[in-house]
Amino acid sequence: VKLPSGVRTWMTVPLLNHQLGQRIDEVRIKDSGIWAAKHLSVLEQSFRGAPFAQEALDLAAKTLSNPGGTIAELSRASMLALAEYYGLDQDTEFVNSTDLNVAGKGSQRVLDIVQAIGGNTYVTGHGAWQYLDHDLFEKAGLEVAYMDYQCRAYPQRHGDFTPYVSALDLIANMGPRGIEFIFSGAVYWKDICNES
Repeated sequence: VKLPSGVRTWMTVPLLNHQLGQRIDEVRIKDSGIWAAKHLSVLEQSFRGAPFAQEALDLAAKTLSNPGGTIAELSRASMLALAEYYGLDQDTEFVNSTDLNVAGKGSQRVLDIVQAIGGNTYVTGHGAWQYLDHDLFEKAGLEVAYMDYQCRAYPQRHGDFTPYVSALDLIANMGPRGIEFIFSGAVYWKDICNES
């Protein structure tokens, strides 16, 4: 988030006994009482004076009041809250991969999930470039595309515009119109490879 000083800071969630390679539905979060209150306090400072601050704070409070027991549950609750706020939940089906009974690890697991839901393209963030087996998807007849995030500048508190701070910052400053400032496309993985 962007602090009143204009400096950006990370908000993190404390975890219980997690290990590298552990699935996010197995990574437990510590009791939310203390850290959730701190998060809300930081958000209150960050959004103070923003025209839709209360909407953003209410959304955060609702999500943090019952974050679930795992990172997966907290991530899902956050995602669904944002989708609902912007009306993106109307024509979208959200599926937990754990409900699909898909085994495996790494790229094979992701491929199996895409196939289980009948997908023909896997759209992912740029971090997957380092580990995803693109050829595995190609051999299965599935495309891989990477998100092409674009964020238009919007009126923002605390100095010059800082992109990609948080979805809550966009809500606090722009309210429901915030959706107009988010654009994303997808770029076929080989096109990215050719740019490198």
